[in-house]
Amino acid sequence: MENQQKFSNSKEVITFLAQTFPKCFSLEGEAKPLKIGIFQELSERLKEDERISKTLLRASLRHYTNSWRYLHSVKEGSFRIDLDGNQGDAIEKEHADHALKQLTESKAKVAEKRKLNNASKAKPEKKGAKEKRDKQNQGQFKGTKSAKHKQIKQPPPEKLTESHLVVGTEVTVKVGKSPLPATITDISKDEVHVQLQTGMIVKVQADNLRLARPKR
Repeated sequence: MENQQKFSNSKEVITFLAQTFPKCFSLEGEAKPLKIGIFQELSERLKEDERISKTLLRASLRHYTNSWRYLHSVKEGSFRIDLDGNQGDAIEKEHADHALKQLTESKAKVAEKRKLNNASKAKPEKKGAKEKRDKQNQGQFKGTKSAKHKQIKQPPPEKLTESHLVVGTEVTVKVGKSPLPATITDISKDEVHVQLQTGMIVKVQADNLRLARPKR
């Protein structure tokens, strides 16, 4: 692999994965759910390839599994596959429900963003109409300001103690911009293995985990 340029972004890595493992990854059409532990399998297969770091590989997998095309494939009754396209475990209902929730929320965010962009391109309001609307908004704000201050803030998530560091503990782990629910699957000397609801297993430091809030 000498003199080959390293990959610089997730798009390049995903294209490479689709070319190298065409029975597992794809760039268009229907995606296939990946087996749990696919990151470890990829790391082993690509350990001699110096063009891709484990950090970029992990980020690229997260980008791939968060795409609408992939989330749409995670349905109850479907089967996960390994790098060679071999069929593995069936998708559990919990994982299918979580994927559907992610897909719905992602589409809602895009729709809202598109709505705001369209609104910003609309014809500006006349000066008089804008002043009238601003006064109405100020009146509504005065009535709601005190109510906002009365909202009860949730206590911060609880840090894990040694008693929590056991397989099966439900936690949250910050992946990207927001914490995601996960379950501890293994504990080593320096790292904790957790499984996200999408099926991906990641290694993190115990300090980066928080105890999941109890379900109501």
